[in-house]
Amino acid sequence: MILHRSSSMFHFYKLSSPPKLLSKFNASSSCLSNSAPSSFYPLRVRFLRLNQWKGRPFRGFAAAAAVVSDKNGSSDTFFADDNVTWKSLGLSDRLIRALENSGFGRPSIVQAASVGPVLSGKDVVIAAETGSGKTHSYLVPLIEKLCTALGDSENSNSDKEPTPPRAPSLVLCPNVVLCEQVVRMANALSADNGEPLVRAVAVCGGQNLRFTNEKLSLQGWPIGKPDVIVSTPAALLNNIDPKRRRRMEFVRGVKYVVFDEADMLLCGSFQNQVIRLINMFRFDEKQLSRMNESGVEKPLEMDNSSLTQPDLQDEENLQDEYISDEGNFEGDSDVEDLTEETKSGSIKKKDWRRVRKNYQRSKQYIFVAATLPINGKKTAGAVLKQMFPDADWISGNYLHFHNPRLKEKWIEVTVDTQVDALIEAVKERLEFGAETSRTMVFANTVDAVYAVTKILKTAGIECYCYHKDLSLEERAKTLVNFQEKGGVFVCTDAAARGIDIPNVSHVIQADFATSAVDFLHRVGRTARAGQYGLVTSLYTESNRDLVDTIRRAAKLGQPVETAFSRKRSFRNKLKKRGSIKDRETSTAELTRV
Repeated sequence: MILHRSSSMFHFYKLSSPPKLLSKFNASSSCLSNSAPSSFYPLRVRFLRLNQWKGRPFRGFAAAAAVVSDKNGSSDTFFADDNVTWKSLGLSDRLIRALENSGFGRPSIVQAASVGPVLSGKDVVIAAETGSGKTHSYLVPLIEKLCTALGDSENSNSDKEPTPPRAPSLVLCPNVVLCEQVVRMANALSADNGEPLVRAVAVCGGQNLRFTNEKLSLQGWPIGKPDVIVSTPAALLNNIDPKRRRRMEFVRGVKYVVFDEADMLLCGSFQNQVIRLINMFRFDEKQLSRMNESGVEKPLEMDNSSLTQPDLQDEENLQDEYISDEGNFEGDSDVEDLTEETKSGSIKKKDWRRVRKNYQRSKQYIFVAATLPINGKKTAGAVLKQMFPDADWISGNYLHFHNPRLKEKWIEVTVDTQVDALIEAVKERLEFGAETSRTMVFANTVDAVYAVTKILKTAGIECYCYHKDLSLEERAKTLVNFQEKGGVFVCTDAAARGIDIPNVSHVIQADFATSAVDFLHRVGRTARAGQYGLVTSLYTESNRDLVDTIRRAAKLGQPVETAFSRKRSFRNKLKKRGSIKDRETSTAELTRV
């Protein structure tokens, strides 16, 4: 029996001997530092400021921490210097105890670099390689701010003054699984009494999502006022658009906005929604600034149509309007150019965007990504530079570079050899006999996932199956089983971004990634948090140009950004070669049949 798909050339045949069970790879330390965003090249320098942030300026492009040596003399560059502690970063004793109780006794280098800028209130871009601790890099300082606000509120209560509500944080993620993961990590930081320091909820698909063991419970818009709301852009808009009062209260109340997987959110299908949300928050800032300057007590109101139902022309021009070659993301008109309706307390469609650029800031924006290309005017990094020119950038030492903790194997295969190569790759880590082991096998399509799964099961290897066509319940259960029991996890790129599965020792690309960005996210599932890992990449002649570009960058010690090229000539060359080889492969398969 032969199964052929354009993205995968797997075929089936009878195997002579079934492979053994998978095993775990040993863990160790990792490497990370900080560099300016303009180059993303490695740079190791010592901390410039380790004192508490209050009342002191923080240098945005300063390096995160020093490189220290372990007992064997090798560099331990995942964790910050021993002299860098949560206390020295300005955190409260209560939060430090919660971190230590959760197993975070020391900050990683990227965490140490990020806490100060986030606490300072400035906009921050955290761009660091996968597995460097980025989620806690923004969660920890935000929780510190929320806990400090709660303490201030309790002190005001003692004077019998009205308690102002805590300013909530909003975290935007591209999918439901990442939303739930952020919620779980936030709620895991508990006080001495076992209660979470803050209340975090996920709002996804119009419903509040919470995973409990292997079951999925759903609720509506969160009751009360949670401290952290985690949502996808579409789900957030769906929840706040129909309710005008909810929208206005929410937009005004949110003070901290985080964009996790920012490169993904600022491109493709998310772009219009995210740009729209940014402008909602920015308009509210400008409106509040104008009120403070003029002494107006009643806030200006935005017509429903101005934010919720833009006309067709607005939707079509949204990207060009804010992500243009000139970088004109906001109207150049001053606030005095607003229509006469503004004076009466109403701002109509289009007019709400026309506000001045200089205004008193009242919100903080944090962008987090493991890949953040800056070459080209419309890449995510370039967009952030233009929209937030004053933001502090925290760059990981191996952002867009090959991780030195990864051992990489490259195997060119054909239709006749790729199944054998796949089986051998899975068997390679089976000899250690560890109690719990984890291997992830990536394929490009859902059909290819099922083909790989059948191949492995025919070879006597039980495996999990994970892709976008599975229900949320099925995906959640699969992830929990893989995390707890280990084994072989066959998946599409739905599992490549952001999902934190500890102790994955081996990543196999049964189908080679279609882009350098996808490649970096796939291989980033292993060698996380200071551990080592193995990556085995199977590729065909149709992938050779992309593979050569990536391998050449590794050999020269350069970032893989050369393979991020947006030039049509490069993309068309890969596409043309791939199409030709696919046709040849298809003809060969038909001949075999």
